[in-house]
Amino acid sequence: MSLFRTLFAPRKSRAEFEHDYLCAAVSRYDLEQREREVARGRFAGY
Repeated sequence: MSLFRTLFAPRKSRAEFEHDYLCAAVSRYDLEQREREVARGRFAGY
């Protein structure tokens, strides 16, 4: 049953991808760079 949940799990939204990406920042500088990338449309295809 878990295989089916894994294969057919709902896809994350663009906002969820952006949030996860920003939360993975390791420093304030890294966070600022990531915010700029998100603002430029890094996850526009999602």
